[in-house]
Amino acid sequence: MRAILIGATGLIGGSLLEKLLKDPAFSRIKLISRTPVGIQHAKLGEAIINFDNEAMFKKEVTDADVLFCTVGTTQKKVKGDNELYRKIDFGIPVNAAKFCAEQHIGKYVLVSSVGANASSSNFYLQLKGETETAVLSQSLSTVYIMRPSILLGNRNESRPGETIGKAVMQFFSLFLFSGIAKYKAIHAKDVAEAMLAASKKIVVGKFICEYQQMMALIHGR
Repeated sequence: MRAILIGATGLIGGSLLEKLLKDPAFSRIKLISRTPVGIQHAKLGEAIINFDNEAMFKKEVTDADVLFCTVGTTQKKVKGDNELYRKIDFGIPVNAAKFCAEQHIGKYVLVSSVGANASSSNFYLQLKGETETAVLSQSLSTVYIMRPSILLGNRNESRPGETIGKAVMQFFSLFLFSGIAKYKAIHAKDVAEAMLAASKKIVVGKFICEYQQMMALIHGR
């Protein structure tokens, strides 16, 4: 298989890249990013682009069996600029899906968020919901959307508030069952593993995967 990965410098993307490089099912992995990741590997290629340049972006979305999109930003990184936030979290995934459809790359795997809802009054959840809707509207054979809750794992950047949230969620995750299990904290490496498993499934359709569905993918269900 040949894969394209957008968002390799993030927590989930970095874990997914590591898994892809080790997986014999994948012969070629192309990273599309703004800056080099600094990894050398025989299977790895990089396209360093300006995502605002749609022609440049589209040119790189080709010759692949699956595209993984794990891109995402934070209010801290965009300094409260919601337009810039939207350009990254909506513009990049939606353009990637559109280009996949145009280039007949049938399988698209996206990281979203638990609670994503285009009608939400919360900016972040509304943005994620709008992104999901736009991606699902593309002419793609297979789409998997992963909706993790709080992510566990070691980031390169410091997020004190998130660190506290992780500790709280890890505790309360012990008591989340049935309908509210989707809010369980999940390791970034498990989201990456679920994405990898989804990419190998020979299915056609559009699938929303929350905690329980991601765990099922990991365990081959």
